[in-house]
Amino acid sequence: MKCLPTLKNSPAYTTDWGSAYCGDSLELLAQFPDDSINLVMTSPPFALLRKKDYGNKDQHEYIEWLSEFAKLVLKKLTPDGSFVLDLGGAYQKGVPARSLYNFRVPIHFCDDLGFFLAEDFYWFNPSKLPSPIEWVNKRKMRAKDSVNTVWWFSKTEFPKADVTNVLTEYSDRMKKLLEDPDKFYDPKKRPSGHDIGKGFGKNNSGAIPSNLLQIPNSESNGGYMAGCKEIGIKSHPARFPAKLPEFFIKFLTEPEDIVVDIFGGSNTTGFVAEAERRNWYSFDMEPEYVAASAFRFLEKGVEASTLREIYESIKSGKSVDIKEYKKQLSMFREPTAEYKA
Repeated sequence: MKCLPTLKNSPAYTTDWGSAYCGDSLELLAQFPDDSINLVMTSPPFALLRKKDYGNKDQHEYIEWLSEFAKLVLKKLTPDGSFVLDLGGAYQKGVPARSLYNFRVPIHFCDDLGFFLAEDFYWFNPSKLPSPIEWVNKRKMRAKDSVNTVWWFSKTEFPKADVTNVLTEYSDRMKKLLEDPDKFYDPKKRPSGHDIGKGFGKNNSGAIPSNLLQIPNSESNGGYMAGCKEIGIKSHPARFPAKLPEFFIKFLTEPEDIVVDIFGGSNTTGFVAEAERRNWYSFDMEPEYVAASAFRFLEKGVEASTLREIYESIKSGKSVDIKEYKKQLSMFREPTAEYKA
């Protein structure tokens, strides 16, 4: 087993593989030894024009604010570690022209802080509602904004990564080729001029994924949402789908590696890391969000009294050992690959 960092702060709750903390991410992150974290996977509050319940900085001060976290992340990553940052786009105030803040972030991180941009990814959410309302719905001057930029930063030009862990399903045409390579193989050059050899007929158990990740964010009946509804509290308004951290956790880490989310929110990252047998740490400033995120590790159907007990205990500052509840509740579940929001 890997020797794990011990933080001086008491965790809000613990599971078999991780710990969630309520507090300042800068203070918590500073407690990790340098070169100790394999992956920081996070989605910070975006630089939006309208203030959100979960907090967000104005565009003009956003990069400076985010840089304070990035500098510390760079020190704490292992030499082959990665920092994956999900950022949504925004418009300039009062006009239908885009802000460039999310593109200035990688330029600043690489030119001034010392990161490398390993690859740029784009998360397409087909279920996203049309926005911004003014320019899309009312005036109908713009298309809806459905793509987030996801920057994969690294500490070295050669970070740890294995794309064979995130292969996608073959297309129907490729499946036919694999069934009978001689029938479908054409040795002639393609119009592009690239030769195709019979090596293309080898079954590698899946296709190489692209950097466009099509993941709907529409799940609404998992354990987390059900728990919030059961005791009448608001769920986190900016959850990302489990398939997003799943892709990068599988791609960039190995079992027992350390995964950290410095803007934990509803702790999707921690839940996926738990399922994939990675050690995880999740940080968030808001006690209500941290407390509710524990519901991710509970099966749907747990009595409201138990949910309320866990929620109120965490919110009041008590440290809850989820493993103890696991012993008591037959409905406690082990996370599986079928992630639920």
